Amino acid sequence: MAGRPRRVLRQADGRFSMQAIEEFLTTWAAAEQGGDTTTLATQLASDFTAVGPLGFTLTKQAWLARHRHGDLTYQAFSLSEVTTRTAGGTAIVTARTNTRGSYQGHPIPEATRATLVLVSDTGTWQLAAIHMSFIAGTAGAPPIPGTGGRAAGERSAA
Repeated sequence: MAGRPRRVLRQADGRFSMQAIEEFLTTWAAAEQGGDTTTLATQLASDFTAVGPLGFTLTKQAWLARHRHGDLTYQAFSLSEVTTRTAGGTAIVTARTNTRGSYQGHPIPEATRATLVLVSDTGTWQLAAIHMSFIAGTAGAPPIPGTGGRAAGERSAA
């Protein structure tokens, strides 16, 4: 059912169904990997904002344009280490993004830590914001600060 927002399911105690959130995230990850701008356009809130790992910001239209223009391509895109909590009509998700791809021909980091803010004002989940950070020491990320690029506990050969 790609391209159609998922209905938000509430449990008998009024809490949101984690299954609906998991389904949203699965659909979003598949749409990101496939460059499916039709699905992404329905999943992103109209005032969506993204903050990239270098501090740049993107609007909804700029986020979609990365795929439409072919600048961003993924061979792999998945989420792991996912934790979710809800408050009112908001779900806050932290996750590790695991990717293999390129932007304008340049390799992208293989992993980032992301915080996603999902909102449900109309009975469906939408992604209102995402903030991504490099995970120091992973491929494509800057070196671990203060270590000269060595892993924690590693000593220099000097």
